[in-house]
Amino acid sequence: MQAMTIFTGIIVYLLIWWTALFCVLPIGTRPDAEGDPAAGGWRGAPVAANLGWKVLGTTVLSAVLWLGVWLMVESEWLSFRTGILARPGQ
Repeated sequence: MQAMTIFTGIIVYLLIWWTALFCVLPIGTRPDAEGDPAAGGWRGAPVAANLGWKVLGTTVLSAVLWLGVWLMVESEWLSFRTGILARPGQ
């Protein structure tokens, strides 16, 4: 029996990616202490967000985390049919 279909795998990956993005976003961000609203800036807004690197890092991190989730789901260790989570007598 296949525990994780392709559709389920994609949805799980997207959920992991979105959560990891919010964890990666504040890394290396330096606020602009003297932002001028008249010039289009705002005090506290990041000087350089580096979104390209953060998206790339999020993608790699999510792939590693997804692989761990997939291994856990596909293994017999986390199973309601056999193992420690199974109901006795079934």
